[in-house]
Amino acid sequence: MEVVVVVVVVTALVFDFTNGFHDTANAMATSIATGALPPRVAVGVSAVLNLVGAFLSIEVAQTISSGLVDETRIGPAVVFGGLVGAVVWNLATWLLGLPSSSSHALFGGLIGATWVAAGSDAVRFTAVVEKVLVPAVASPLIAGLVAAVGTFVAYRLTRRASTATRGFRYGQIASASLVSLAHGTNDAQKTMGVITLTLITAGSLPAGAEPPLWVIVSAGLAISLGTWLGGWRIIQTMGRRITDVEPTQGFAAETGAAAVILTSSQLGFALSTTHVCAGGVVGSGVGKRLADVRWTVAGRMAAAWVLTLPAAAVVGALAGETAARGTAGVLVVAVIGVVVGAGAWILSRRNPVGAHNVRGALS
Repeated sequence: MEVVVVVVVVTALVFDFTNGFHDTANAMATSIATGALPPRVAVGVSAVLNLVGAFLSIEVAQTISSGLVDETRIGPAVVFGGLVGAVVWNLATWLLGLPSSSSHALFGGLIGATWVAAGSDAVRFTAVVEKVLVPAVASPLIAGLVAAVGTFVAYRLTRRASTATRGFRYGQIASASLVSLAHGTNDAQKTMGVITLTLITAGSLPAGAEPPLWVIVSAGLAISLGTWLGGWRIIQTMGRRITDVEPTQGFAAETGAAAVILTSSQLGFALSTTHVCAGGVVGSGVGKRLADVRWTVAGRMAAAWVLTLPAAAVVGALAGETAARGTAGVLVVAVIGVVVGAGAWILSRRNPVGAHNVRGALS
């Protein structure tokens, strides 16, 4: 059992790392696109604030550890299967440059693995609907509406101000930093919740326990490291392929997204920061007169969002079923996961994107 728990904790931190580089674009894509921050500075600032945000709240972590599934009916191997499903989906969508939800990949993986191992009644579907599905639909719409209104009003108020663009570019530094802080309060907590859930199922913690300090620190560091490395492929999509973002739009999109994420974190809603930030970018395009919103790209993103939960659930179910057969099963799944990760990295080298060329790709 101890070996399985260690493997699950390590896998959870690997997921947290992929969450960091997958979601860097949420906070910094528009700031990089408009030139408000240099690429490396942007991801560095985001990494630090992700770490700070991890210490500000534990409401989302408790939603994960004791809200979505019946922790008394599953073991660490099942949690491991769910994590593998999430990591595989994160790597696939990163390779394609699609800003899909790491959070929903995690939820889908856990739900699929739990369903197969303990039956459908071990999944708390009321909590899934209330804490996951409703926020998934509402949050990007709210962020998009806020960004659209904010963009429209900002352009109206500053249409005769010659220095407005420079001012909003400085404002983006603050708004992007706020999104990074909000991301830490929401997404880092999901890994805290998963590790805490694992410790509960292994009997190391009582049911309903809060994340120990070492869990909070390790989760914050893992997501920060992933953020610092930067998800450059997804930054391309968020920064220019949805709409041509100007500083005024970027400021409105980031401010709206940060407000929605911070509010949800305090309420314990485990929403997708990707959905929120993408909704804000689309809204900023709608709010600007004559802006070109590329609805085909937005449609591909929406399709990935719809597929995330079921796709991760299928992989999580298969991985969980295999891992539940014992230590050998866990090791088999771990090896397959490493092979998939290595394959994704090798494929990404065919068309590398990094700090050295992301701004050129965004221009």
